[in-house]
Amino acid sequence: MGKKIVVGLGALCAIVEGVAPGVVPGNLLPMALVLLGLAWGWLGVDAENPTMYCALAVAVGMTGYSDALGNLAVIGAYLDGIIDNLSILLYSGVATLAATRTVARLTEA
Repeated sequence: MGKKIVVGLGALCAIVEGVAPGVVPGNLLPMALVLLGLAWGWLGVDAENPTMYCALAVAVGMTGYSDALGNLAVIGAYLDGIIDNLSILLYSGVATLAATRTVARLTEA
């Protein structure tokens, strides 16, 4: 249940920030994306087998980096902004996975 809430809030923040960047003052939405990504990495991803999550993060990040969707008329820039913000969410989760795996390796007997 908590994972679904985190994912839903993250998607909502990414959509709002992608469609209307800066509408929430003080860069609160990008900060919320980072915090939600950290929570998603902690709650919803198996630290022992994060292959699919990491592959998704790389795919979304590279799509955002390439600005591939920006070539679509009218809505391309909005879609590209949403993908860019989703990559913030996913990469924050990857940082949590890296920290979790490191702590698990250090505490192994």
